[in-house]
Amino acid sequence: MDVLFTPSARLHFLNAIEAIQRHNPSAARTFRQNAGAALKRLVQFPNSGTAIAEFPELPYRELYVKPYRFFYRVQDDAVWVVAVWYGTQVPGTPAGL
Repeated sequence: MDVLFTPSARLHFLNAIEAIQRHNPSAARTFRQNAGAALKRLVQFPNSGTAIAEFPELPYRELYVKPYRFFYRVQDDAVWVVAVWYGTQVPGTPAGL
């Protein structure tokens, strides 16, 4: 199983790292390392994330890597990260995922 990013999720992730980097380069490295470790765990435990509290009926799950939420879906032999949002950002509609 692989962890893959949709193009928009990859952009969200890179923008998150860049935003943290502007204020604290060390925190950006730590966030990237923590995110990498958490995403690697999904390879072995793809359903370990939680249902999205705002939309529990959807087939997406989330993984929280402080201070960001990684939204993903397990499909075939891959974990697809579909969005990366700041932790306090509230999903407006399921279409945004």
